[in-house]
Amino acid sequence: MKRNHSIPTEFTIVPELRLVLFVLFVIIYLVVLTLNFGMIILIRTDPQLHLPMYFFLSHMSFCDLCYSSAFGPKMLVDMFVKDKSISFTGCALQFYVFCSFGYSECLLLAVMAFDCYMAISNPLLYTVNMSSRVCYLLIAGLYMVGMMDALLHTTLTFTLSFCRTNEINHFFCDIPPLLSISCSDTDVNEPVLFTVSGFIEIVTISGVLIYYRYIILSVLKICSTEGRWKAFSTCISHLTVIAIFHGTVLFMYFWPSSAYSLDQDKMTSLFYTLVIPMLNPLIYSLRNKDVKEALGKLRKKYVFNLDAFISLGWKP
Repeated sequence: MKRNHSIPTEFTIVPELRLVLFVLFVIIYLVVLTLNFGMIILIRTDPQLHLPMYFFLSHMSFCDLCYSSAFGPKMLVDMFVKDKSISFTGCALQFYVFCSFGYSECLLLAVMAFDCYMAISNPLLYTVNMSSRVCYLLIAGLYMVGMMDALLHTTLTFTLSFCRTNEINHFFCDIPPLLSISCSDTDVNEPVLFTVSGFIEIVTISGVLIYYRYIILSVLKICSTEGRWKAFSTCISHLTVIAIFHGTVLFMYFWPSSAYSLDQDKMTSLFYTLVIPMLNPLIYSLRNKDVKEALGKLRKKYVFNLDAFISLGWKP
């Protein structure tokens, strides 16, 4: 028997936030914006960083900015307004942007592992093998896959009927809380989410493991201990980011349904969408010699220009 279901025109997000959380989130979000924008500008302006590795790193910062900004400003505004609603279209768009750049970054980490392998296995031909054309094709391909996967999930999720309630027990529009308020049959959505996300996780993690196997073999062939450490240290930051990113994703979307908790999912989502974008540029900048040197040159240039202005009578 068919039932008549009304389609909501908007959703209400009810995360039960407090002032302490607001201050914390504002600080974290501002740090995310500052660090990732700074990383992109630094890589684009410093000729020393015009290498494929930093090209991919700038796109990782771009992905972090996009999916954290998909819900960050809206979440902060909701803390001060009585009407915490978001339109049906706005909710779908928020989810699409978040999902698209989340998948893209997942694939980007595998591409960065391939880039690291090319740099260590054959450093003399690195810039030839990883030409600008190859880099742009890889970036275009991973963004395309990310957008297609996001479109699939967005279409399947937002063609459901939502008749139980229009309140989402979450900080933003995500699949699990949306499925929990749907009165439609979600037997298709959950297997598709698991299959697509699982396939991408398996492919990317397998690719990373395969590339790092060859990286380790290449590093072991280096005669000097200093040379081995220098070669492997360039990949430590990348491995750290991979472990944090994939560990959080696996915890979020592949946790047994019997142990699933919306409150637990909300906290994990905040870590994934705010804390990780803050940690990524810190991990790379603190451990990367080239990035630290570029920051040092930028700081000296700024201090020199400031001193020149002051000597001319300008006061900040």
